[in-house]
Amino acid sequence: MVVVAHKPIREFYFQNPALRNALEKWYKDTINADWANFGDVKNSFNSVDSVGNGLFVFNISGNNCRIIARIFFRKRTLFIRFVGTHKEYDKLDLATL
Repeated sequence: MVVVAHKPIREFYFQNPALRNALEKWYKDTINADWANFGDVKNSFNSVDSVGNGLFVFNISGNNCRIIARIFFRKRTLFIRFVGTHKEYDKLDLATL
């Protein structure tokens, strides 16, 4: 998959260095994936949820961090819309992403 962009991940782990390895693993696994549908994503990441409108929530490192991404399967492209803690995620309005 093509991931747009890596910068939000880097910015988050510079502030939260303990999560760097888990986030980089997610990134590497994702760029090496070739997902055609949600089932393929679920096979790669069991803790992912589809929340509608093409948005998917990935729980990282035992739910210490969440990545929200919009996936366009036909274009093999994933846009990172949010990287943050579970607490920050709880404050989000997903409709604005």
